Amino acid sequence: MTFTTRFAPSPTGPLHLGHAYSALLAHDLTRASGGRFLLRIDDIDQSRARPQWEAQLQDDLHWLGISWDAPPRRQSEHFKDYSDALDKLRAVGLIFECQCTRRDIETAANAPQEGVPEFGPDGRIYPGTCRELGLPPAATTCSRLNIARACAAGLPAEFSETGPRHLGLHKLAAGDLLQSVGDVVLSRREMAASYHLSVVIDDAACGVTHVIRGEDLFEATRIHVLLQSLLGLPTPVYHHHALIRDEQGKRLAKRDDARAISTFRAQGATPQDIRRMVGL
Repeated sequence: MTFTTRFAPSPTGPLHLGHAYSALLAHDLTRASGGRFLLRIDDIDQSRARPQWEAQLQDDLHWLGISWDAPPRRQSEHFKDYSDALDKLRAVGLIFECQCTRRDIETAANAPQEGVPEFGPDGRIYPGTCRELGLPPAATTCSRLNIARACAAGLPAEFSETGPRHLGLHKLAAGDLLQSVGDVVLSRREMAASYHLSVVIDDAACGVTHVIRGEDLFEATRIHVLLQSLLGLPTPVYHHHALIRDEQGKRLAKRDDARAISTFRAQGATPQDIRRMVGL
């Protein structure tokens, strides 16, 4: 099996040093293994995606010396793939429709149970308000995975991790998923699919064998592996790397334009300078 990985930026702002580290690391590992490196444009959120940001990010990647071995896959061109996956899960009773707003969920969480986590990889853990209401899709804001039924149908499941902080084999546990993940959103009225669903479908469609990404997404991997099991898709090997942080220890974000690759380029930096900055 050919080592195949991808870099999957969203065209919603400039690439920064954290992106450069992730892309360069994945590209280096791929070339060292003689594998395939792919570029995916995660433009599922069409309200924020901009063509000029996509053009800029591709230009920055080329400048860094990164090349890809197939035309970029754009999520906006594959909405039917996500719809088909949702229909498959819905047909076996694993999805329910939800009418709760974020404010509703916050209000319901005002009296948390002692010892029960309030937040998971999908943000505030959903309290299950609409789970048994049988609401029709037309009257709701999003579609959620019934995590209890999903665990019953999709476990046992596991994944291998090669990143330094989480090295080893990780087996999914139903109790952990029920308490610390909950009924995650798989699609919203204004968006064809959530990150969790789209990334699973995209990786399988592209034959990705190794996922290389920041350790901030490690906890979300449990959701992705469960979805892979439910949909009959292969589970890649995962490698979650350390994050590039600022002087205060905060993770870099796209709003931090001072560390944008385009800014360093304008100041005369070289690709080798960027490599030194991120420790490669």
